[in-house]
Amino acid sequence: MTVSSETAALSLVVVFLLAVLAATGEARQANSGGGVTYDGRSLIINGKRELLFSGSVHYPRSTPEMWPDIIKKSKEGGLNVIQTYVFWNGHEPQYGQFNYEGRYDLVKFIKLVQKQGMYVTLRLGPFIQAEWNHGGLPYWLREVANITFRTDNKPFKDHMKRFATMIVKKMKDEKLFASQGGPIILAQIENEYNNVARAFEGGARYIKWAGDMAVGLDIGVPWVMCKQNDPPGEVINACNGRNCGDTFQGPDDRTKPSLWTENWTAQYRVFGDPPSQRSAEDIAYSVARFFSKNGTLVNYYMYHGGTNFGRTGAAFVMTRYYDEAPLDEYGLPKEPKWGHLRDLHYALKLCSKALLKGTPSVQSFGSGFEARLYEIPEDNVCVAFLTNTNARRDGAVKFRGTEYFLPRRSISILPDCKTVVYNNQRVNTQHNARTFNPAKEASKNNKWQMYVEQPPSVRDTSVKTKGPQELVNMTKDTTDYLWYATSFNLEKDDLSMRHDIRPVLQISHLGHAMHVFVNGKYLGSGHGTKIEKSFVFQKPMDLKAETNDIAILGMTVGLPDSGAYLEHRLSGVHTVVVQGLNAGSLDLSQSLWGHKVAMEGERQAIYDEKKVDSVKWEDAKSDSPITWYKRYFDAPNGKDPVALDLKSMGKGQVWINGESIGRYWVSYLSPLGKPSQSIYHVPRSFLKSKDNLMVVFEERGGKPDDIQIMTVKRDNICSFVSEFHPPQVRSWAIKNSQIQSVVNDAKPEATLTCTGDKVIRSIVFASFGNPSGMCGNFTVGSCHARQAKSVVEQACLGQASCVLPVSAATYGADAGCEGTTATLAVQAKCARASQKD
Repeated sequence: MTVSSETAALSLVVVFLLAVLAATGEARQANSGGGVTYDGRSLIINGKRELLFSGSVHYPRSTPEMWPDIIKKSKEGGLNVIQTYVFWNGHEPQYGQFNYEGRYDLVKFIKLVQKQGMYVTLRLGPFIQAEWNHGGLPYWLREVANITFRTDNKPFKDHMKRFATMIVKKMKDEKLFASQGGPIILAQIENEYNNVARAFEGGARYIKWAGDMAVGLDIGVPWVMCKQNDPPGEVINACNGRNCGDTFQGPDDRTKPSLWTENWTAQYRVFGDPPSQRSAEDIAYSVARFFSKNGTLVNYYMYHGGTNFGRTGAAFVMTRYYDEAPLDEYGLPKEPKWGHLRDLHYALKLCSKALLKGTPSVQSFGSGFEARLYEIPEDNVCVAFLTNTNARRDGAVKFRGTEYFLPRRSISILPDCKTVVYNNQRVNTQHNARTFNPAKEASKNNKWQMYVEQPPSVRDTSVKTKGPQELVNMTKDTTDYLWYATSFNLEKDDLSMRHDIRPVLQISHLGHAMHVFVNGKYLGSGHGTKIEKSFVFQKPMDLKAETNDIAILGMTVGLPDSGAYLEHRLSGVHTVVVQGLNAGSLDLSQSLWGHKVAMEGERQAIYDEKKVDSVKWEDAKSDSPITWYKRYFDAPNGKDPVALDLKSMGKGQVWINGESIGRYWVSYLSPLGKPSQSIYHVPRSFLKSKDNLMVVFEERGGKPDDIQIMTVKRDNICSFVSEFHPPQVRSWAIKNSQIQSVVNDAKPEATLTCTGDKVIRSIVFASFGNPSGMCGNFTVGSCHARQAKSVVEQACLGQASCVLPVSAATYGADAGCEGTTATLAVQAKCARASQKD
């Protein structure tokens, strides 16, 4: 479809917030401290406007050893801001006992960001949600008298203010706010409060108090509240979501800039979920759209998701967090997402003068096609965003005398209102595919030992009550596990004489999961879901005409992180009934129950190298429930990340040299019939070169001999570029406010680049014409040029990177072949220069 600007309706010039501000006054100071101000156009940092490209990186979800490389790769991806939450329950796990070491060394993390010349957005919360255990609120807060979280409640507000004040003082003492010359340019108080505001009569008073309290801390940089329609005073409301360029209604005040605090790069996943994707093209469209409509700060949530080590994940949340982000769980760039967004950032920076100082207008071409312009006529500066908002229809527009093709749901960026330097649907950057490779050196001496936990009887427990107790109140978030035990007597006449009739045990459970033992034998397990945490367990069993023992291992899989009244959430065994007896049903719900917190192996910390021998180990056997397994292994050679393949196991936790790598739950299958996660990250910093202790606590029964230690690579790299793509975005630069080519002949090119000390060892696939598929699964089409592979091999083999022309002539292709898309597809394999295939 072609829509001519001569026949289309020209919309009224839309004068955005700059014009209003120019007429009404000056930029607002965040407060008297200086450093960062703002107006309706943008933040102003040390007197300078900037386009801000931010990414969420949560310091506890990676290791200090990983931080420098993650931050460096974030900067190489075109970011100039790192956003992080502050994790209250990590910093103050017990009241008055503070932790700022290791993964919780917040100051070190921020200084590493500063060292890279980047800014920081600090989201204090202190409620953060974040798919983090209890939404970041420490468990001990639940036990404060008369407390109600996140409302006009004095005990909660007192503790919230105390923590916020402490964090602010820590930042000030280290001179980390921009007003002190530091990198922190924004801070956030509370988090998505609109989601729960209607649940609280005192919500409006609380949110005003929170904003006023934050501003009163005098940090010299602005405060934000995300998804808050009515922030108090000078606090800026910001957008969270996938498409804030279209869904955000804008700031509540014309003197505030349009900020996007969470652009979701994928979807966080819980155990039982199928895989979730969000394409690089879709993310890029959303960002270009936002900047075309007065936005000046976008934050990718997450840019690096990382790992929920230990017990830090919220209810049912997987250990792997936002693995589909531009930097995956291991800190490796996920292409093309990382590179395509990097190119977008460069393209937008080419437009920065017009975006930050120009006069905006909109030209409509009808039917979902439009041009959004920013112009500074006196400097001959003009930027255009040519947009096709249609999700299923390609088209073209005639703009200023030139026709431009616009694929469906795409934006072309023209920094001079003439030259297309970027289109979100035309991916120039390389693709890659991740592989997991067994580490031979770590698989030697695969000898396991085991220690089996014994289900307790009611006589073995110290806390006995009438009826089973609520689980979280008993465990106080020190463990996932609570044993429930009871016993009852039967006479011979209570049991049926018929072989086809057996008693049935029925348990209603408030969540999240449990394992059941009758007379010391494993009967089965049950669990809820993220959506419906409670469940009912029913299973036939064998009973004796004497005393019968029931032991139930109840558990949580993280505490909830969202919704109102978190302090009142319940878990654990609710009712227990024995059905099918001759005398009818036997309700044990009000019987005498014993309780035992944690597993014996946890209490003795047998995952610790110094305490591992505090129990008696024996040769391992498979399929043993509530069993601890251990073995020693050598670290894989090289520097590639390390992971465990646990698909042979059921549910439990793993420790490496005393460090927990988190919960695993491979027996919980998604609707696709596969576990949501079967491979688990082992940071290199957890490992020694030799004799690493692996301890696995398996709840259901698995096969430890089949656990594999893997290395993680993204050495399969690909390119998929056509003659219709724009040239590489770095073919252009801005000089004297004008765009200029920095290459002799700007044409589409395909680039392949290996990382680290690796080179292109082989060309797996190469075709010019109409190839199809994706990286790792390309196929040739009907217009395949046979000499394409030899041309690519000559240009690329043995090189760390190579640049390939995208033209039919280069590969001897038939440019007139019916059905050709004039596309070059290449897959290459990288390896260390000294490594043999």
